[in-house]
Amino acid sequence: MKLGFHKTATATLLTSAMFCGTAMAQEGVATGDTSGKKIAFSNSYAGNSFRQVMIKSFETIGAKAKADGKIAATIVVSSNNSVTEQASQIQNLILQGYDAIIVLAGSDTALNGAIKDACNAGIVVVAFASGVTEPCAYVVDYNLDSYAKAELDYMSSRLGDKSANILEIRGMAGDGFDKRLNEGVTKALAAHPNYKRVGEVYGQWTATVAQKEVSGVLPSLPKIDGVLTQGGDGYGAAQAFKAAGRNLPIIIMGNRQDELALWKQEHDATGYETFSLGATPSVSQVAFWVAQQILAGKDVPKFVEVPLLQIQQQDLDAWLKTVPEGGVANADYPQDLVAKIIDANVRKEPLPMVPAPK
Repeated sequence: MKLGFHKTATATLLTSAMFCGTAMAQEGVATGDTSGKKIAFSNSYAGNSFRQVMIKSFETIGAKAKADGKIAATIVVSSNNSVTEQASQIQNLILQGYDAIIVLAGSDTALNGAIKDACNAGIVVVAFASGVTEPCAYVVDYNLDSYAKAELDYMSSRLGDKSANILEIRGMAGDGFDKRLNEGVTKALAAHPNYKRVGEVYGQWTATVAQKEVSGVLPSLPKIDGVLTQGGDGYGAAQAFKAAGRNLPIIIMGNRQDELALWKQEHDATGYETFSLGATPSVSQVAFWVAQQILAGKDVPKFVEVPLLQIQQQDLDAWLKTVPEGGVANADYPQDLVAKIIDANVRKEPLPMVPAPK
């Protein structure tokens, strides 16, 4: 009996060691050869500064990866917010023999057929920063419930539990990112029953559109205490309030240069304070490296959460110095950092955060 026990125990320990060794080997950067692989970026919309920086971030990391011999080629195609055109473009990328396609989708369902076709062709599909419901796709995204919660928690830190009127500026009608962020706002508002959503407009993540839409609805609204945004709309919202002769409420900013500059100007003049957060345009780099790492053999979960970039009052000046005029606060995601983000997701540990510039 003792001998049998020792044999069983030894076998168990050897098996455990093998599994531990496998787990350890999967951590860090996968080094499988991807030098002959091609990665495409299918983008739904390129009409604002965020999307333009996003494309540039992808092109920059793709060019470096090609120069380093990590991939063979990249391409970017944009569909001008037409899901029909985007589906057609994905079909073309399949025919052109791309090994991976990262997708910023214009719809959470309308591209499912094209994405399924890509998966069936053996192509790695990584959808990012937008809802895609086809289960064969990997998803790289933010926790949009935490996005809205951070906005409302900041307002609560300033307004307390007193009654407050909230204006919500949404993105683009029908967009998956917008729908999920709006759902997150509804959940977050439930934790603040004294806050009332008194208005809702679509700003298309663009200052000029947001200003027009907010200006159109303000005459019918009561005093606004806070404005929830999705990024790119804070500056336009502020201009609308100024033009209407109203005091600026707490407008959550979205990390754009014009928003941060206006925030600093108002803070220097009147002590105005707010908070800024958002996705980084370089989330496209995270999606790129996730695709490359899958091709290289890394074990990647179907959902990879990415940390939001948050800017507090004390870090405003440091971040503003790094953002070009017309740009967005951004951060690079090198291959090793993305591997750490993937590993943190696998281990369900806190994600590596984006630090304020030195």
